[in-house]
Amino acid sequence: MTIVAIEPAEGPLPATGDHGIAFAEAVAVWARIAALSFGGPAGQIAVMHRILVEEKKWIGEERFLHALNYCMLLPGPEAQQLAAYIGWLLHRTKGGLVAGALFVLPGFLAILGLSYVYVLLGRTPLVEGLFFGLKAAVLAVVVQAVVRVGSQALKNGVMRGIAAAAFLAIFFLDAPFPLIVLLAGLGGYAGGRAGLAAFKAGGGGHGSAGGRIVHDAETALGEGLPEHARPNLAWSLKISGALLALWLAPVITLLVLAGPDNVFTQIATFFSQMAVVTFGGAYAVLAYVAQEAVGTYGWLKPGEMLNGLGLAETTPGPLIMVTQFVGFLAAFREATGLSPLVAATLGAVLTTWVTFVPCFLWIFAGAPFVERLRGNRALSSALTAITAAVVGVILNLAVWFAVHTIFTQTRTIGFVGRGFDVPVPTSLHVPALVLALGAAVAVFRFRIGMIPVLLACALLGAAYGLIG
Repeated sequence: MTIVAIEPAEGPLPATGDHGIAFAEAVAVWARIAALSFGGPAGQIAVMHRILVEEKKWIGEERFLHALNYCMLLPGPEAQQLAAYIGWLLHRTKGGLVAGALFVLPGFLAILGLSYVYVLLGRTPLVEGLFFGLKAAVLAVVVQAVVRVGSQALKNGVMRGIAAAAFLAIFFLDAPFPLIVLLAGLGGYAGGRAGLAAFKAGGGGHGSAGGRIVHDAETALGEGLPEHARPNLAWSLKISGALLALWLAPVITLLVLAGPDNVFTQIATFFSQMAVVTFGGAYAVLAYVAQEAVGTYGWLKPGEMLNGLGLAETTPGPLIMVTQFVGFLAAFREATGLSPLVAATLGAVLTTWVTFVPCFLWIFAGAPFVERLRGNRALSSALTAITAAVVGVILNLAVWFAVHTIFTQTRTIGFVGRGFDVPVPTSLHVPALVLALGAAVAVFRFRIGMIPVLLACALLGAAYGLIG
């Protein structure tokens, strides 16, 4: 996608900042991070931590965790927003735009190419088998994400209780995720104000276990507040207005020229709404997007959302790129007056645009003010509690994924006016169970990397598809 660089009020950006980091060097590092950003948000954040904190020592542990907790609070992919935030800290507006855009670009191109393969060759036994294997492996990857994030965020009984409450609320009561975030944040804020030790921030490190902590004072950026990071209401309003216009211009244009029932208008409006109301990244919002895309709009068939997540898991970039796959299929199947592939390509570009432009808006509108509050104990406690709640939401996704991967049929059980899906035992799909268990053993017992596991399961799935 095209990003328009907008310089802040302070004037043109020098080749290096006060920290001495050349912008060209930063661009090369962000491109390297983008190329290595596999494995979902936990893996992507670990890559950023290893390169930016441990290897380059551009920022320290405390500032990294504060930025991460803030991004966890926002709707959208926290890893991409973290890249934009740190890029802004290092090189102002231009740095944030470049870091955030580079984080998305490799995944966008990869998923676009794989989407072409899916619609042109997806009915063949070979490709069907590949996606069958990917879905089984992705189940193990999602469970691994629960364990990795949970082991960092759930440091005490209170945090574990918050995660459990979030899981029960979203699984049994279908509670909206924004409400879960709000309640967790309020509880954490109150706990921080009261000085309760359980809500103390920290310990989230995504770096190597047992490694020495790199403190802010030991880094290029230091522990002080950079001049451009000081709250500047005029700058925030200026860039927020520009990003808001870039985001909403295509949405309004489509509404006026094509009408609300046009598939491109529906794509633009739905994913714009998703950019505002969904939190926790792809793991947290997958069920919501699947429900709307399958049930409300009829863009996808049941199970195809899992295929899309399989594509996103095997390519670099945020897992929320699965939405690009949804937009691609929606336009491919429903657009009239255009070649299906042309329409699908436009649908993928439009989906990516309205999904990620708001991410830059949230970062640039709030980052200077949140950076100012980095030492605020109550705010840090609120963000820590929210991180714990997100673990429960990801666990909900893992359960949902397991039910729809290992079983071919489900039934809904009513509960206090709501309902939740349970599997039909006789619909157990034994090959999927065997492949998922094998992937879990490889990941947890032998600690094999995600990419080799995904590739192995895809090949085994392809063999299964060809055999029968």
